[in-house]
Amino acid sequence: MLVAFVISCKGNENKPADSLAVKTSKQDQQRLKRYQVESGIIKYDTKISGNVMGSTITGSGSEVKYFKNWGAIELNEQKSTTNTHVVVMGKEINETTSDHQMSKLDNGTSYIVDFKNKKISEQKDMAMEMIKKLHPKSDAGEVGKAMFEGMGGKKLGEESFLGYNCEVWDLMGIKQWIYRGVTLKSEGKMMGITTITTASKVSFDVTIPDSKLKLPNYPIMKTENFLDNGDIDFDMGDMEELDSDMEKVSKLSFEEWKKLALSDKDDEEMQNMSEKELRQTYDMIQKMVKMRKRN
Repeated sequence: MLVAFVISCKGNENKPADSLAVKTSKQDQQRLKRYQVESGIIKYDTKISGNVMGSTITGSGSEVKYFKNWGAIELNEQKSTTNTHVVVMGKEINETTSDHQMSKLDNGTSYIVDFKNKKISEQKDMAMEMIKKLHPKSDAGEVGKAMFEGMGGKKLGEESFLGYNCEVWDLMGIKQWIYRGVTLKSEGKMMGITTITTASKVSFDVTIPDSKLKLPNYPIMKTENFLDNGDIDFDMGDMEELDSDMEKVSKLSFEEWKKLALSDKDDEEMQNMSEKELRQTYDMIQKMVKMRKRN
């Protein structure tokens, strides 16, 4: 997935989260088609295990995904518990931490819930914005697959999982079982920690109640991402200007792009990316720009 590069904050909008609604045209709906399944409810179980610097780490978690409109609207909620066991000078120390996360994608706008501080951050979803603006004639699923390959993703073959014929892909050491664009299983090892997530219950092409897509009634903080930067202002109504903006993107060196991407010190995900991951993300963006030029 592309990382949303948050670079500035516009302030608290104080909008009720459960009243959010993003209207789209039929053309937008086609571009926002992320999956080849119209709707679904998927429940996942996660197991975590490994050893890091003498500590034994174990954990478990659960996740539920609700989506409709071919994935243009999707809500994910995750809960997990992790236990760290370490022996220091003959004394056993156990520490247990819990985590609760929720995110929502609504027709190209993403929402991340901060349960600890009781607030929600809102911004344009980086991947969806690039798809809409750089590939207006393609749907999100088609471009998403090209992006996956652009980041070094490789298709390993096909396997059946829970009765669904899945494509098996590997990206940066993470193996994924994907059915019609929807990931049903993933397993990978990073920094000594093995994480395995598997779908335990899958229901496709079902009615999704609006209540399952509601966010907590927290205040919302709007933020800008990389594509909102004033120096790279995409305007779909002016194709000449769009082409000019793409030239600006294509001329950014890796170091220039990295400096901009890392400018927000509060973006933990970006700050924790390795040099290799930053390079892969940069290369993928450049590839997407080149794809747009060829269209």
